[in-house]
Formats: sequence, structure tokens, C-alpha cells
Amino acid sequence: MPPKSDPDTFSPLNALDFLASKSTSVDFSVPESGLLIRIEAHAPGVFRVRAGTPSVVSPEKITARAQAHTDMLLARHEPVGELVVTSAVSPPLHGWRLEQGDAALELVRESMGVSLYRGSECVLGAEPCSLVHCNNPQSPDVWQWQWHLHPDDCLHGGALGVADLDHRGSRHVSDVPADNAVSLLWSTRGWGVYFNTFSRVEYDLGATDPDLFRVRVHDSLLDVFIFVGEPAEIINQYTALTGRAGQPGLWPMGVWLDQLPGQAVSETLGIARQFRERHLGLDAIRLAAPAPFGFQPDKAVIEWDASRVASARDLFSDFQSLNVQLAAPTFPGVLHGTGLFDEWEDRGWLLINDDDGLAFVFPGCEITGGRSFGLLDLTHKDVYKLWSERLRQMFDDGLGAPVCDARFDIPDTVTARGGECGAVLRTQYPLLVRKALFDAFAGHKTPQEGVVLSADLFPAVQRFAWQSGPGLGNDWDAMALSLRQALSLGDAGIPLHMQRLGSYAHSVQPMTPELYLRWLAMCVFSGNFSFQGHPALLPDAFDDATQACVQHWLQWRYRLVPYVLGILEDAVRTGLPVQRSMALAFPSDPMAQAWDTQYMFGPALLVAPVMQSGSQVRVYLPEGSAWWDLNTGWRYEGGTVWTLDVGLDSIPVFGREGHMLCLGPATESTSDFNSARLLEEVWMFGMPEHSPVVMRNKIRVMQMQGSSYIKGLEGLKILPSEGLEVKRRGAEVRISRAR
Repeated sequence: MPPKSDPDTFSPLNALDFLASKSTSVDFSVPESGLLIRIEAHAPGVFRVRAGTPSVVSPEKITARAQAHTDMLLARHEPVGELVVTSAVSPPLHGWRLEQGDAALELVRESMGVSLYRGSECVLGAEPCSLVHCNNPQSPDVWQWQWHLHPDDCLHGGALGVADLDHRGSRHVSDVPADNAVSLLWSTRGWGVYFNTFSRVEYDLGATDPDLFRVRVHDSLLDVFIFVGEPAEIINQYTALTGRAGQPGLWPMGVWLDQLPGQAVSETLGIARQFRERHLGLDAIRLAAPAPFGFQPDKAVIEWDASRVASARDLFSDFQSLNVQLAAPTFPGVLHGTGLFDEWEDRGWLLINDDDGLAFVFPGCEITGGRSFGLLDLTHKDVYKLWSERLRQMFDDGLGAPVCDARFDIPDTVTARGGECGAVLRTQYPLLVRKALFDAFAGHKTPQEGVVLSADLFPAVQRFAWQSGPGLGNDWDAMALSLRQALSLGDAGIPLHMQRLGSYAHSVQPMTPELYLRWLAMCVFSGNFSFQGHPALLPDAFDDATQACVQHWLQWRYRLVPYVLGILEDAVRTGLPVQRSMALAFPSDPMAQAWDTQYMFGPALLVAPVMQSGSQVRVYLPEGSAWWDLNTGWRYEGGTVWTLDVGLDSIPVFGREGHMLCLGPATESTSDFNSARLLEEVWMFGMPEHSPVVMRNKIRVMQMQGSSYIKGLEGLKILPSEGLEVKRRGAEVRISRAR
């Protein structure tokens, strides 16, 4: 890891000189240090600030490897905004104001103080000496930029949340796996930042000084994007900049089952048969570690482990007979002590230990069954191509999805072929792994469609639609933590988080039927979830009444699939996640943010899971909208708090006025969906004003003279809100006030 920087070696950047400006950018120099600062209007509401020596900020030639790194981080390179530069004078200080629309940066000449404006309001400011540079020749380049935090700043994104979605007061480091850092950070006051680098970034979100947000970047180039706007627009711009997810397909949206470690595949298939016999929905089985397939000891061919899978053909035949897909774990390496390890060590295809020039041997872990291994050097294009192509053969054989966590704690003494090491390699490696897997299972299809299950976090992770969550426990606290993790990842622009109903990795204490059903109800109204293969965590561990409720909730899950897929299709255009925290959805309503276990499920539904024992739950309905109770059909005004009695077969869910909910059939598998008839009925929450969110959406709403005219509802049952009437005229439906 890079050495810690002594604050005394930092030199403030001051006495800026204006150099030149274009329609999209402006350049400043720092005469004392010879540094160049370039600021771009990268997009509406987005400023890009780069600082370094002129040769670093504006290189004459970009190497192929440097361009590859850039492409891994950014989907859009060129600025598309327009910048207006004027002098700004606030005696006795002088400086410049850089404007695009209602967003502006003000720079103070004498001290490099920087203030960010949204309209006339300063949403982020630092004065004096906000940006400093390390001039210690014994240290690598280190930049430090700090801003003053407003008392109302609530900081979201930045890292995977544990106890609180507001990460103010925390500290984390980008390349430390345990810190679970993510790249985007934003405030409810309307600003956000993204540091565009694979190098180490240290975030101090008010931990040292509660009034300061301080970031250190260990790179020769400081490259930061600063966003202005509502959180939803910040995520929109961030994902447009860094890349958005493709579609997961239909089958991954169904119910999953996780195999218990040490459980035979035949036993797991037996559980799947019980699901089918009890008419419980199921679409996929995820095998447990260790990896059931890998490279042969002496040949670059991937095969199934005969001790777990005697016949791959019989395995896939058994899965097909139950109409379920198979997901299985893998890892990007070869086992130590094999002929293939020795051969690829000689070729330089494995990550190298600088101390002896040999392939670094990682200690055994769960995924390798305790055997030591070497990691493939995926920065080497031939190695990357070979691994991805071998894995594509597994897809062709019938494997539905790979499972791979590759956030290895790679020592600083380990180097890749291109020279990547330390923080850069630790950050970049899981991205290369996920990309190679995605290329193998989805990237070769048009349009790209498929999932790669992983819990890894890294820059641009939101390009991959499916994020897997860990098992967290089997009590009420674990349920709450599971929800907060999903919402925290959504705040970072990650579209979908897959939750687990309980955890076989912890001491399994019997769940009460109440906790089991409350957790299941929350999972149903989420991106997706999996049952655990432990006998105490399966539906048949409970009485008949509880099992009937399980069936009820699984039917709801499948009815919601067209809506959830519609949200993901929108995420390709907007970057917004399936589950949206109250801070993301209602940043101007401080009351809403206090109810941090409520969330918006797409644009139409507000969900308030029951998070503790008992039938009563308090719900806050945000101001600015009216809300319709899906359980009773009653209408509530926003800005109000209600206490509800909720049975085990219901969950507080409210439709936002002006929206619609399109529901599919209650099936037991996504394969039962009729592509010609994805929907069965439509629920309306007041007068429709917005076109609904639904997969392959062809439903459009137009308002005229106090009525709503809708096309695309042919053959569907329509449930209007109280006080509305429905009239069908051929292919058009008219919704108007009842007379």
C-alpha cells in the first residue's frame, strides 16, 4: 500500500493564472508549481476538473494501455456542455465564475478556493486552500481536496452502508476490500463527486472534522467530476458518464434457491422438486462453493469436478426437467501444484510476485476448496480472451450464469504484465473479471442479455445489472441490514441488488413464521432474492398456514416481474435503481429521509416493510403527492404519518397518484410467461398522468380536457381508483371522473 502522506508536505495551490478558454473548457496555471488545471463543462450540471503537470493533463500521445484504462472507467469521454467564463470579484478577493445553465463553479485566484453553485445557492464551498498537492519527493503524487460540509448535508453512496444510509462521519479507502467503497458520492443538498481513477482514494466524510469532507487521491493526475442537481439527475449523469447496465433477461427475475455448502446436487434438486410439487415459484439454483468446474490440471480446458458432477449432460438434463436454470461459482485462476500452473507461470500468464519473479501463490480459500492457487493475469489480452472463451463453452453447454467474487486482497508486491500493481491492480482486477464473465455469458448476444452474480464493488460496477448480497444472519437486525445494503447500493447507481432470505453461513436459529413471512414480503418487493437450502430456512420448515402465505407471496413476485423488468429497462436510460432510498426519491423532504427503511420500488410504489415483531407499523407518506393503499384502496394525502394494522399476508404498499401498476400472471416459472400476453391487469392510482413502467412497454398515456386517454390496454382488466370511470373505444381507453 502507498505510504501515508504527511500533511506538512502538502503545498496549497494558489495564485492561479488564467491561460485560455474554449466553449467547453478553461485552463489555469499555478505558476509556483508549474501545474495545469483544466475545467470542462462535461455535461449539463457536470464539471470535470483535472490537475497535474501539463504533460499529464494534456499528454501528446496516449498509450494503448492508458486508453484501455480510460475506457474501463468512462463510457463518454468528450465534453458535451458549454462553458461561460466571467471574472468574479468579491473584494478583496479576485477570481472567475464558470457557468453552464444554473450550475456554476467559482474559483478564488489568491487561494484556489472553490465554491459550487446551484442557481444562486452555494451548495458546496471551500475557502481557502481547498486543493493541495504533495511535494514530498519520497512519496508518490498525492492530492488532497476538501470542502466544508453544511449542517444539512447527508452523504449517500461512497460505500456499502451498514447501519445508516447517511455515511457522514465515516472513513473508507477505495482499494481495501473490507471497506466496500463505491465511486459515486452525493449529498441531498444537490451536489455529487466522482474521482475518476483506479489509484487509491481515501475518503474522510467528516470523520476527522465533522465540518469537512476530505479526499486524498494517490495519482499523478487529479481527475474529478463534480455534479450539480437532484440526486436522481446526478445518478443519471454519473451512469451516462461511466456506463449503464444491460438487460438481465427474463429467467433471472424469478425465484432463486441457494445450495447449502456440502449439499449434494441431487439433494438440492430434491428441494427444487418439492417446490414444484407444492406449486411454489422457482426459476434458478445457485450452487455453493467450492467451484464445481475449472481448468484441468494439465490442460487449458474447463471441465466439471467429477466428485461433485459425475455427468454434466445428466446434470443439465435434470435441471431442464424441472425447468430451472443453473448458476455456479468459478474463479479466475489455476490451482497451485498442477502442470498448468507451472506452464502458465513460465508464459507469464499469472500475476507475478516481484520478490522472486515467480507467480504469486494465494492461500487456499472457500472457492478453491482450500487449495492454494495463482490468479490469471487478465490485463494480458491473450489470457483474458482464453478465459472468456473457455467460459463461453460452459454457457453453450447450458450454464445459466456464473458466480464469482474476485475482490482479492492482492499484496503491493504483486504485479501484472502491464505494470499494474498495488491499489490500481486491486481495484481493476474485479472489474476485469466481471467484464470477462459478462462477455462470455451475455456480451456476445444482441442485445446483450444475461447476469453475472458477484458482490464485488469497483468503479463502473453499475455497468453490470446484477449485484449479489451476502448472507447477514437470521434475525430482525439482519433483515434490516439486508434492506439498507440494497438501498445503499441503489444510492451508488447500482440498479439491482439480490437479497437472501436468511443465511446458511451463520448459526441457523429457527425463524419464527412471523419473521420469515415479513422478510419474504420485503424480498418480493425488491430487485430479487433467493431462498437458502438449509432445512430450517425452507418453506416446508413451517406449518401449513405459513406455507400458504409463502405461496401467496411468491404469486405476487411473479405478478410483479413485468414491472421490475420495466424498471430495469428504464435504468438503461436513467441509471435509477429498482429500490430507491427516501433520500434519493425525496431529497427535499427531510421527514422522508428519517424513515430509512421505507423505499420507492420503481417510480410508482412506496413500500414500508414491517421491520419488527407485531402487527402495527407506522408509515410516513412523503409530501408532494397523494398515495393509494394497495391493500384497501384508500387515498391518503402526502406529508402524513399513519399507523396501520398489517396481517402476515400483506405489506404496506402505496401507489403514487398519477401512476399505474401493470401486473402479470401468477405463475410458477418465468417460462410460463406468454410473450404475446405479458400482462393481466392494471391498477390505477388516481387519474393516470404517467405512462406505466413495464417490460417492453407499449402503453402510452395522453391527457386532454380533464381525461386520460391510454393506448395499449387491449384485453387487460382495469382497476380504476374510486371516483373514476373507464370507457373503452376500440384500442383506446378513456379514464375520466365519474359523474
